[in-house]
Amino acid sequence: MVVLAILGIALGFGLSALAAKNNHRDHDNIVQLDYASYRGYKQDNGVSYWKGMRYAAPPTGTLRFAGPQDPQIQSDVQDATEHGALCISTGVYPIPSNQSEDCLYVDVYAPTNATNTSTLPVFVWIQGGGFNALTNPNYDGTGLIEASDFNIVVVTFNYRVGPYGFLASQEVEQSGCLNSGLKDMIKLLQWVQEHIDQFGGDPNHVTIGGDSAGAGAITLLLSAYDGINLLDGLFHAAVAESQSFGPQLTVAESQFQFDNLTERTGCADSNHPLKCLRNLDINTFQKENIEIPYPTGVLPPLYPYGPTIDNDLVSDYTFSLFGEGKFMKIPVIFGDDTNEGTVFTPHNTSSVARADEFLSDNFPFLNETELSAINSMYMSSPDNPVYPRAGQYWQGVSNAYGEMRYICPGIYLTNAYTNASTTRNTIWNYHYAVLDTVANTTGYGTRHTIEVNAIWGPDYVSANSTPKSYLTTNEDIIPLMQGYWTSFIRSYNPNTYRAAGAPEWNVWVE
Repeated sequence: MVVLAILGIALGFGLSALAAKNNHRDHDNIVQLDYASYRGYKQDNGVSYWKGMRYAAPPTGTLRFAGPQDPQIQSDVQDATEHGALCISTGVYPIPSNQSEDCLYVDVYAPTNATNTSTLPVFVWIQGGGFNALTNPNYDGTGLIEASDFNIVVVTFNYRVGPYGFLASQEVEQSGCLNSGLKDMIKLLQWVQEHIDQFGGDPNHVTIGGDSAGAGAITLLLSAYDGINLLDGLFHAAVAESQSFGPQLTVAESQFQFDNLTERTGCADSNHPLKCLRNLDINTFQKENIEIPYPTGVLPPLYPYGPTIDNDLVSDYTFSLFGEGKFMKIPVIFGDDTNEGTVFTPHNTSSVARADEFLSDNFPFLNETELSAINSMYMSSPDNPVYPRAGQYWQGVSNAYGEMRYICPGIYLTNAYTNASTTRNTIWNYHYAVLDTVANTTGYGTRHTIEVNAIWGPDYVSANSTPKSYLTTNEDIIPLMQGYWTSFIRSYNPNTYRAAGAPEWNVWVE
């Protein structure tokens, strides 16, 4: 039965590709949606794109902090050849020229010969950045489409971060605006359901993928509303790379951020402090959008804002929800890199006390007993090789942080899926350990999310982020990883269309 199902999927894709080859878009590459028409660009490589399309109304003015609303109707054909502005990061001022509060844009990449009847599998990418920035912006789907033999459609988008997407307090809760950044993602997935067929995509075959906070968002979507399928039909498989598990706060525990923000902006004395924050001009507001410590901390955490437990969309701690089986039962891939923590921890960490301070600043609920256990496991000499210009305990605190925030959660989630009988044969896990000479020499190792260079292709990720080894000694990993990923996107199985000679990727066994 399983073999027949896989053959049926493969046959369906073959017919879709044939249909696409027998149809062509108009020469202007204009796609007509029910609220606007967008003119994209047809590249010479067989891939077309539409960039900077609105999937929601500008979240400005009275819509600041609010859940996403439908995009406004546009009568003229809109240019879709340039990326839209990114959402504003926490802790940056002046506001960078490529960032704006008006930032809810989507990009679509598709085979040029695809039509609205092609029903190609869809890959929706959720970028990372700790829910306080967008650090994988404007990835180009061309490489993935080429690797799939022009059999997929790729979607990338922006969502609100920092206080714009994750401000939490009693006042915000009463206004119904908690977790608006997550709601942006849901709005985008609804947009895909409504419109992706116009680009050749199949709304009934959607895989979501993401790295770091984007992968963390995937775990939140999988367990949304207690995992009772209120999001059922918006996506059908998921790939989470270096899923980030930062501290999860309740509304009450998040109140200090709101109170500090209103105090700094002069809104604390207002009869309606949330309304006051909305009425501030963007520069005045952003100037005070700074990083502050947790009430028990010394220094600000790396990522001060994040999804809040709201007893609705995020009903409980993610660990608890997955432990109780409250998640969507769909095919999934989880995985991590060997050295997840090295890019985050203080390079000059020279004492156990400083290592403990960093961990406590970022995980405010750690107690002395837990810190003592961490120290005994991570701060001994064998775990702390010393690199030039680095502190003695940099490697130890990096290993602790990387395993606490990324690696251990990935294994935990994988085991949770394995324990669910309906998903036991559709769960895969990876450990990415591809070495880079420069990174190894400096102690950074196989760092956080480095695998995106192999999955997307070094020419299609953010500028200047690709190690040179991916153009030379490590270039053979690219077709291998792209084969697994595009196979999963196409068939929900990384093996169906894997690269020639690639080993079979076995399902996870606890």
